[in-house]
Amino acid sequence: MPSTRRRLLAASALFGLAIPATARTLKEALPWSPNEAYPPERVVPGPWVFFTAGEAATVEAIADRVIPADELGPGGKEAGCAVFIDRQLAGPYGTSAWLYMRPPFARGTPSQGLQDEDPPAVQYRKGLGALTSYCTGRYGGRRFEALTPQQQDEVLTAMEKGEAKDPGADLRGFFEQLLNNMTEGFFADPIYGGNKDMCGWRLLGFPGTRYDYREVIAAPNQKYTLPPVALTGRPEWMR
Repeated sequence: MPSTRRRLLAASALFGLAIPATARTLKEALPWSPNEAYPPERVVPGPWVFFTAGEAATVEAIADRVIPADELGPGGKEAGCAVFIDRQLAGPYGTSAWLYMRPPFARGTPSQGLQDEDPPAVQYRKGLGALTSYCTGRYGGRRFEALTPQQQDEVLTAMEKGEAKDPGADLRGFFEQLLNNMTEGFFADPIYGGNKDMCGWRLLGFPGTRYDYREVIAAPNQKYTLPPVALTGRPEWMR
């Protein structure tokens, strides 16, 4: 089961690597100026910025069930998926600062994405609260991170199927949000806090942001063996 989940995650990423949630929108981009650039700020190790300690423990536990550690690489927690989400929620993505957020609000189709008046930061706070309420009510007062792996999978499966209910939030929608953001964290450039040691890229064989492919082009039909390169370069280059 864990290996199957990881392989499914990798297969889905082959159709397009996750775009960090900080991607600019039309509202933020206008008025446009030539040679304008918005370089990402590098995430450095440190305390949680958005999550409380309890929320972080829950998200890390979910990350390790969605992306379990196996022979192919580390789990979602070690990969930094929760760190990625924490920093995104503390920034423009969390507040929807770069999106048009004026009423009227209406439920859209699944293909239309976020159509809610609550920005992601509020949705996460409500969703994690509802998840805790659901777990403590069903499992003798225990939070999600205190459950056995089998029980955790039961909860996530119920969320995915829409069977987990709590008045505090739409747990099915929250599951989809978690899955999308964790996929982003696992495959986005490490500068954003996830994809530790480029583990997601290594899983796919993605070369990263290597600047020169002339040697590869000059030798077609051969397996690509060069290690991936992140926006900040390779670790050994920084020593």
